[in-house]
Amino acid sequence: MVLSLSAVLLFGVGSFFAVRSKATNIVAAAVVFLFGFYAASSGLAGPVDQFMTGAAHTLAQIRG
Repeated sequence: MVLSLSAVLLFGVGSFFAVRSKATNIVAAAVVFLFGFYAASSGLAGPVDQFMTGAAHTLAQIRG
């Protein structure tokens, strides 16, 4: 779990800087992909899924 958590942190920081600098190369795409991959296998997956489900339900109620 320690390796997974540190990989999430590493790729999360890399993703932040790739998006912030508007990098559009294969390395930036790989960093963002790997961040998603490691985040999905960490303890972060459950809360993110619950948040997105709640947001989708809220949007559905607003739109009618």
